Amino acid sequence: MLEGLILALSPSYMFWLTVGVMIGMVVGTLPGLTATMGTALLVPFTFALDPGAGVAMLGGLYVCAMFSDAIPACLVNTPGTPGAMATAFDGHPMTLQGRGQEAIVASCFSSALGTLFGATCYLLLAWPMIKIALLFGPAEFFWLGVFALTIIGSLAGDSILKGLAGGAIGLLISSVGISHGNEIARFTFGIPELRGGVSLVAALIGVFAVPQVLLMITELRKKDSIAEYKPKRGETLKTIAKVLAHPVHVVRSAVIGTFIGILPGAGSPIAALVSYNEAVRWSKDKSQFGKGDLRGVTASEIANNAAAPAAMIPLVTLGVPGSSPAAVIAGALMLRGLNPGPELFQTNETLIYSFGWSLMLAGIVTFILGSLFAPFLVRIISIPLRLLAPLIMLLAVIGSYAIRNNIFDVYFMLGLGVFVFLIKRLGFHPGPIGLGLILGPIIEPSLVQAMYISDATSIGRVFFTGTLNIILITVSVLSIFFVVWSRWKDQAQERASASVEGQSAAADETE
Repeated sequence: MLEGLILALSPSYMFWLTVGVMIGMVVGTLPGLTATMGTALLVPFTFALDPGAGVAMLGGLYVCAMFSDAIPACLVNTPGTPGAMATAFDGHPMTLQGRGQEAIVASCFSSALGTLFGATCYLLLAWPMIKIALLFGPAEFFWLGVFALTIIGSLAGDSILKGLAGGAIGLLISSVGISHGNEIARFTFGIPELRGGVSLVAALIGVFAVPQVLLMITELRKKDSIAEYKPKRGETLKTIAKVLAHPVHVVRSAVIGTFIGILPGAGSPIAALVSYNEAVRWSKDKSQFGKGDLRGVTASEIANNAAAPAAMIPLVTLGVPGSSPAAVIAGALMLRGLNPGPELFQTNETLIYSFGWSLMLAGIVTFILGSLFAPFLVRIISIPLRLLAPLIMLLAVIGSYAIRNNIFDVYFMLGLGVFVFLIKRLGFHPGPIGLGLILGPIIEPSLVQAMYISDATSIGRVFFTGTLNIILITVSVLSIFFVVWSRWKDQAQERASASVEGQSAAADETE
């Protein structure tokens, strides 16, 4: 481990790490350009470097891209990747309140905290934690997805029924394409491009970016820009103090992100959403979530970025990538003749540990660069709407097309965006729709696989036995009960306050 630290701190490693971080900042900021795509494009350029420096460069890009996707999410309500969806819930309202710099700094510092925690677990707890992850099978992943669906209660807005309907719409869209169970085409309407399913990134851009652009167009006569911004001195230190003022919240989010990141296939989006939901659940004052609460931003970003280095744990210990970027990094190692897994962990420990230290250093470098650039990045919101709206739409079109080089994805993104814009006028929140889109590809395959397993035994034994299944089912039921109870409590408080106001108004009229 010490040799790995010395190697990671060498000038050449630090240089290429910083280069990767700077590329990652560009990749994450542009909607549609994901960390997976960035690492894949960067792999050929690493062949001229030694394996450790090349992997450090890829790790720097991965870590920074996980933070920088929060920049468009906070500033223009356009999550660059699925993992940044939860960040936009409170990040963009903060920008509308003139707190854009605070939102960016909070995202940056939270990303650094999450990365440091996840990288520490990578260095110290890889083998013990992977044993727990191996206990998760199809049934456990199904119940984990069901538990994540209960987050709809936190995202539903004023109407829980509309929130559930939005989640159902997202799940329905995610089911388009070839069925996982019998390989039958569903909801394709004879369109060949839909047989491969819907592009998740294109769909999320349609759910969040296009309605935002249409909203900008409708408000052109009311205001010139998204919000006013005035640079504030000392904002970085103030924001750091606000984040550290909630230590339990920080640790809880980091633990959630790390644990979910270790589970192969779960990924950062679920980590961010579950962490956000738990932040709402354990908060004494829930009224500000979704309206610009700093804790909403930090919960999402800490978990999102803790999951990034944690996803490398199953890669280096078992050879199983925990995320799509981890799979790309695995490919880069294999091209060098280094096969990830127990053998690599035993024969090339210095490389494994230097990579862990590089991930940790990448979090620190990301925080330094992100804090320095935050005052300049926030100036995006000062761009006139007549220029910003077409610029965002151009980036949305490029991002949707770039994923699969398919023009149909652009048409689908535009159509879905118009649809979401219209139903937002009816009181629907885009959050549950995005949640359904993300969780659908996780829940359905797990359910189908578990059903096949149940053919050999029974449905009850597969789904309702086992410690993890029972824990996840219990937590899901408690989560639903908590949502119903908190809604009832909020409505009772509103009725009580309305009654008091009515009595005071009547007393004033009597006087």
